[in-house]
Amino acid sequence: MTDVTQTPTGDRDHAAIDDSVTLRQEVSGFGAVLRAQPFWVFMAILALGLVMSFVSDVFLTERNLFNITRNFAFFGIMALGMSAVICTAGIDLSVGSLVGLSGIVTGLIMQAGYGIELGFLGCMAVAALVGFVNGVLIAYLRMPPFVVTLGMMSIVVSLARVVSDNKMIYDFGPDMDLFEWIGGESMMGVPNVVWVMIVLTASFWWVWRYTTWGRWVIAIGGNAHAAKLAGIPVERMIVSVYVVCSLCAGLAAFLFVGYTGSVTNGMGFTWELTVIAATVIGGANLMGGIVYALGAPIGAALIELIRNSLLLAGIPAMWQQFFVGLFLILAVLLEQIRNRGGK
Repeated sequence: MTDVTQTPTGDRDHAAIDDSVTLRQEVSGFGAVLRAQPFWVFMAILALGLVMSFVSDVFLTERNLFNITRNFAFFGIMALGMSAVICTAGIDLSVGSLVGLSGIVTGLIMQAGYGIELGFLGCMAVAALVGFVNGVLIAYLRMPPFVVTLGMMSIVVSLARVVSDNKMIYDFGPDMDLFEWIGGESMMGVPNVVWVMIVLTASFWWVWRYTTWGRWVIAIGGNAHAAKLAGIPVERMIVSVYVVCSLCAGLAAFLFVGYTGSVTNGMGFTWELTVIAATVIGGANLMGGIVYALGAPIGAALIELIRNSLLLAGIPAMWQQFFVGLFLILAVLLEQIRNRGGK
């Protein structure tokens, strides 16, 4: 692997990349709190929570808070992977459908009598393969991410139907109890899936902050051409972020199937919209180069809180997507205003 300090065009290119990455890392880790979008989204969560505590007596109950955290954790896990893709100015529309295919593969393996370990490996292998194909087509064949992942979404939906024979799977073999405990139960009053999200968020924070991979991904999002001149293997890195994104989708699928106790080929369909919205609301820049590890789960939390608040307030469920879309537009507008202010 080529070291970033070995620049074929001299120290100037390397210095530009290093300064760009350092600036973005400072924004995501040590920048002024008031300039960090996740901070303002978190403030919105607190404000909405405060309002709902007066609107509904059910809101602050242990059961409702448990459901909110569990529900948004699945999307938070997927949004962490999506943040890596969006950081490179890419997009992945196939992750929702991939949840269905990965879940089906997991169910078929365990239904056949194999253990949970093999079911998990099969789930992640399918996810990694889809991400790898996406990445190769985008990085090496220079195909637009929107077109590639939109096409992959249709392919994955079809494969899920074929593999499952359009049937529901609810028998997960000898390890069914353990499988359902991992996805649906809790430790110390916190859902297991939330613990997974917390560990994954901490891992992504460390990756973005301290690893070469994280620095290179941010550099590619800032200026892919300059990153290539600085010796960064841009194509391989782009493939890797799509694999990471798909692996997060596969992990969410594994946990969600365990939670629901069944899987159909339609599971996860349209989830990509919520995942992308959560990532952008959490501060990821669609133009690339800026990413927040905490932003993904915070964005997912706000979306789930909106959904829960509307239900408790007696507002028809048909309005849910309206408010999610509104917050998404406001998040992008806030990002543009902040960028103009920084010039």
